[in-house]
Amino acid sequence: MNQTLSSLHPNPGWKPAASPSHPIAHPVSAPGDTTDAVGKHCILELYDCDCARLDDEAFLRDTITTAARRAGATLLNLITHRFEPQGVTGLALLAESHISIHTWPESGYAAVDVFTCGDHTMPERACQVLWEELGAGRHKLTSFRRETPEALADSQREPHLASA
Repeated sequence: MNQTLSSLHPNPGWKPAASPSHPIAHPVSAPGDTTDAVGKHCILELYDCDCARLDDEAFLRDTITTAARRAGATLLNLITHRFEPQGVTGLALLAESHISIHTWPESGYAAVDVFTCGDHTMPERACQVLWEELGAGRHKLTSFRRETPEALADSQREPHLASA
């Protein structure tokens, strides 16, 4: 189940694609429901990956950084840890939320979570970078909207970055 960039929704958006064969799962909503969303959350399962890449902390740091940039997100901090005898966990703190990855090189498997707030980011692009760079033989991408709580519906929700 491979996607190409052109098959991804052009707006991180908040409506499913018109095609019923679109491989991204979307939430079920009532007809006419136009609920605003605070962000989009992607859960990515990667299978049959390149085992060496799954165990390479420096490679994963570079790949997560690239994934954040391709999603249009602002990377604030990146923490990774390599386990013995194998496996890496990484967490990217984004101005818009986060990217996390946990790898099991011995199984060729990685679990990824990408959550971005606002409507200027495209978390599916971050996922695409990860499945391509890790050489996933197959993957499963589930994507859903995080609904805006009523208390935030009329408030300004742009991230504010402190000046250096």
